Amino acid sequence: MNTVSIDIINPFIVYFLAAFYTIVALFYTVIIKLKKNTNCSNTLVNMGKTHSLHWYNHVTFRVFRIAIWTACVMQVFLPEINHYLWLFDELLNPVVQTIGVSLMMMGFSLAIYCNLVLDKSWRSGIDQDSKPGLVTHLIYARSRNPSYLGVATSQFGFFMAWPTVFSLVCLLVGMIALRIQIHLEEQFLLDLYKDEYKMYIQNVPRYI
Repeated sequence: MNTVSIDIINPFIVYFLAAFYTIVALFYTVIIKLKKNTNCSNTLVNMGKTHSLHWYNHVTFRVFRIAIWTACVMQVFLPEINHYLWLFDELLNPVVQTIGVSLMMMGFSLAIYCNLVLDKSWRSGIDQDSKPGLVTHLIYARSRNPSYLGVATSQFGFFMAWPTVFSLVCLLVGMIALRIQIHLEEQFLLDLYKDEYKMYIQNVPRYI
């Protein structure tokens, strides 16, 4: 690792990563604001009780999202940051990085589509005070967690596009955090909808 010169890193990848995560941050900021105005609700983002597993998991998501955005933007202005993030030289080639970029776009597109399908039922985290009803049509008739599948796909693509120890740690932590969140949400839905959700579990796979 780190034997390759940082000068050969594709400039497109550098600017793409900074732009991509900036757009992602702006998208969710705008969509949350719009949904709040539409739903007249201030509980679209739910972190759970302080120091609960749900709370720690949500904080982990936030910290790593900020860290990823910061690192990607810093790379534009300080390319030497790659010396400290430990590049995997053997993965640093146009084919792998192009696949990574494609996966990032696919994953983000899937997450956006799922957001549209959920419509007013969309929440970030578990909303204990609402019962919007189960969404089981369209893509949710084929996967119980397609949005998280999109996030995981994009995160894996990030590692391929910028193969470093930093992005690998983000990938591993992200996968663990996603799995915890899925478990928490499925348990909540099972307690809330009982037999209706049990039947949904029987008919639709967790992922694909």
